[in-house]
Amino acid sequence: MQRNLILASTSRYRRELLTRLRLPFEVHAPEVDETPLAGETPRALAERLALEKANAVARRFPEAIVIGSDQVADLAGEPLGKPGDHARAALQLQRMRGQTLVFQTAVAVVCQASAFSQRDLAPVRVVFRDLDDAAIERYLRAEQPYDCAGSAKSEGLGIALLDSIDSDDPTALVGLPLIRTARMLRAAGIDLL
Repeated sequence: MQRNLILASTSRYRRELLTRLRLPFEVHAPEVDETPLAGETPRALAERLALEKANAVARRFPEAIVIGSDQVADLAGEPLGKPGDHARAALQLQRMRGQTLVFQTAVAVVCQASAFSQRDLAPVRVVFRDLDDAAIERYLRAEQPYDCAGSAKSEGLGIALLDSIDSDDPTALVGLPLIRTARMLRAAGIDLL
């Protein structure tokens, strides 16, 4: 039996990435509280939220295979999420200039009916250029990355913010590590080819 595939995310970036696998899928909002727990590391936060998102949608669609994902920018152990507005984005980028961050991108694939559940993490090490305030302002006006963790939209002009990217899953920085996702989907019974 071919199960429906659902992306538990409202992220347009994750939706665009998942279309690369050329599988039919639906999108449903997971509606989970993304507030970090006291003392929770950025890595643990990303992993917990990816699984919570997948499980929240899987409870509504127990026969489906559900993908959940989350990304948290890790600045020396401090989680940086989506800024939401221009002022917070500017502050994030000012703090990140000249720094090395790890974007912790987690993905979970679950199916309640078959008791399938896997989760993985694709860390991406990113070195930011030492940009002045005027360059940050020009970037923010051009890109408006207020829905991106750490305000860094690397698939657009945000690439100019960076000195280097180190990852074994190149789509992880955009928000959905497709190599890991494809591996988990195969394990869940979806043949990609």
